[in-house]
Amino acid sequence: MSAQIPIAVRDRVSERAKKTLDVVARFVEEDCIPADAVYEAQIGVGDARWEAHPQILEDLKAKAKSLGLWNMFLPKGHYKESPGFTNLEYGLMAEWLGKSRVASEAVNCAAPDTGNMEVLAKYGNDAQKAKWLKPLMDGQIRSAFLMTEPQVASSDARNIEMKITKDGDHYVLNGQKWWSSGAGDPRCKVYIVMGKSDPNNKDPYRQQSVIIVPSDTKGITIERMLSVYGYDDAPHGHGHITFYNVRVPAANLVLGEGRGFEIIQGRLGPGRIHHAMRTIGAAERALEWMLMRINDPKKTPFGKQLREHGVILEWVAKSRIEIDAARLVVLNAAIKMDEQGPKAALTEIAQAKVLVPQTALTVIDRAVQSFGGAGVSQDTPLANMWAQIRTLRLADGPDEVHLQQMGRNENKRGKAVTDKINAQRAKAEELRKKYGAKRTEIGSNIKHSKL
Repeated sequence: MSAQIPIAVRDRVSERAKKTLDVVARFVEEDCIPADAVYEAQIGVGDARWEAHPQILEDLKAKAKSLGLWNMFLPKGHYKESPGFTNLEYGLMAEWLGKSRVASEAVNCAAPDTGNMEVLAKYGNDAQKAKWLKPLMDGQIRSAFLMTEPQVASSDARNIEMKITKDGDHYVLNGQKWWSSGAGDPRCKVYIVMGKSDPNNKDPYRQQSVIIVPSDTKGITIERMLSVYGYDDAPHGHGHITFYNVRVPAANLVLGEGRGFEIIQGRLGPGRIHHAMRTIGAAERALEWMLMRINDPKKTPFGKQLREHGVILEWVAKSRIEIDAARLVVLNAAIKMDEQGPKAALTEIAQAKVLVPQTALTVIDRAVQSFGGAGVSQDTPLANMWAQIRTLRLADGPDEVHLQQMGRNENKRGKAVTDKINAQRAKAEELRKKYGAKRTEIGSNIKHSKL
């Protein structure tokens, strides 16, 4: 709750945001987490799960609206549709949302809708906003984001092959996409699609465009739903979708031809932070489950409770340190975004994107280990949490791409730090001569003793 806001950022959080944070925390803990099991049960079994829309979710949405918890993600000062919270303030709220499966959707802050709404709010024209942004912000429909393709290395977005060909007052799309998250939901009415509209452009970053595609357009086929470590995430789903001569009005193009990279970078920056924010919450919940397990008086391996085994308390301590450190990395990125915009915060966003999932996976794995066989079963949320968060090391760009860019940028200081260290060495040599100090040889300060 607001009392737990890190002291380093507390003075940047408004009183209104603190009060809202307290409401979010209670809503998640008292309503959403208990509802998770009911939501799962109402989805049902078999193929009918793909048509399910649990009533409990609609009830939660109605309560969230009555509490004033709706669309908190659009940052203050960047969107006219914003409810008035900063990225930092929403980040603190999103941490709580990450503790429950249904919480983010209950307050209309679920991926991929958040990123798609940001695209439409930032880059869409008035007609596009009226037709697609408004119903998304009202929670009447859902959406999917289609970028990754199975036949190419999509970690380099220049490889994208989906054809977007101009034909009169329409564009014709041909190709395939996969990991189209959200495409399985019967309420998914619109796709935000990236493809190549000018493959011969000499600038590889001007070949791509982004276009809005109604999900019921003729020529679209959902070939299959992909699973994540065996979880298919119905009814949300992750679709493998083919496009065959899919005709879309030219008016559906976002911003203009060749602006795809610009749009996607604008979308993925905030999206990466949102994922990181929620993941901190998941890590906190995993730690809570571990604490419950190690204090269970019925679990006494080798005659002692788990908390009495030294290694277990070490896991707890390390988990607390790692979560708190990762949280500060995320909040630092959020502050930079608030003050200078996502583009200026690319390094900080990348740091959070890489660090937070790895931290959460480590904490979840410790919790799983403390539960033994139960930890990998459906009897705890831990196995599903681990599977979902493991995808974040791939989603929005694999860790290695971000690390390579960060390493490249950091290495730009190589010459400067080399010159600095050499200058310091030269100064040290001058001082040594001035004061008549003898050079210390390696190992000369080591005292040896006879055995």
